[in-house]
Amino acid sequence: MPYKLAMQTVITDDFSRSIVSRSVVTIGNFDGVHRGHREVFAQVRRQADLLSVPAVVLTFDPHPLKILDPDRAPRLITTQRQKRALIAESDIDLLLVIPFTRSFATTSAEEFVRTVLCRCLGVRSLVIGHDYAFGRGREGNEALLGRLGRELGFDLIALDPVGDAELLFSSSAVRRLIGQGAVADVIAMLGRCHRIVGQVVKGRMIGRSLGFPTANMMTDNELIPADGVYAVWVEAKGELHQGACSIGTNPTFEGGEHTIEAFLFDFFDDLYAQEIVVHFAERLRDIARFSDAGQLMAQITRDVEQCRSILSAGLPVRTSL
Repeated sequence: MPYKLAMQTVITDDFSRSIVSRSVVTIGNFDGVHRGHREVFAQVRRQADLLSVPAVVLTFDPHPLKILDPDRAPRLITTQRQKRALIAESDIDLLLVIPFTRSFATTSAEEFVRTVLCRCLGVRSLVIGHDYAFGRGREGNEALLGRLGRELGFDLIALDPVGDAELLFSSSAVRRLIGQGAVADVIAMLGRCHRIVGQVVKGRMIGRSLGFPTANMMTDNELIPADGVYAVWVEAKGELHQGACSIGTNPTFEGGEHTIEAFLFDFFDDLYAQEIVVHFAERLRDIARFSDAGQLMAQITRDVEQCRSILSAGLPVRTSL
């Protein structure tokens, strides 16, 4: 029978002991858990089922560049919590998270394979994405891993690139598009809407005074779409609601603070201190300055009508944090 367990998460830098005796493993940062990553996970799951061993994903926290070169570190698409939930959706048995430090960065790829992959995980098959490399100086490439696999007794499976037409699915491409506000374009790469999660806090109450009460959101997500108005789905109090989201300042009312404000359609409950999830479906327009509150209210009314039309097709995929 295939080896199946609910996903466990182990966070450790102790490589002196065995975690599992045999496994199929993949390694990476997996930021965004896009469709390319999920194809890797699917291959890990298939191989694990063939061998009746656990399917293991190995990742790092924080992102290595945040330690090695903070100025070049990317704004991450997902929080660690979101990433773990998305990986679990791929039917993975074990997520091993290694705390990334400057000391760990000095580990050679060969030492990593011998201690972590072989001693701790008993790797029988290693699955890597296209052109993947890891370890000090990115020396853990396909050639080295193939040689070590033959010596140490594990198979290496290197997958072809995954993409649509001429666009390869990559975390950097997702970041670029979200940074431009092109949230509709990333749905094909992510297989879902880009989403952020956070807590509702008190704002300036401007939306409420105009008849459009908004939930002012504080989030730990690093990658926020470009300033503008968006059609969104919002998870709140266990239910999914259509909505509109404004990101930026409020120039009509001399707003200086950068905010994320979601207006949930046909929703009247109090959300203060509640956690909500905002799923970005499509960008409507730039943030604009209006001559008076009446013009702003008229534009918001048009925005709501446009959002309802866009969202009438439903959320592209199932929801989760």
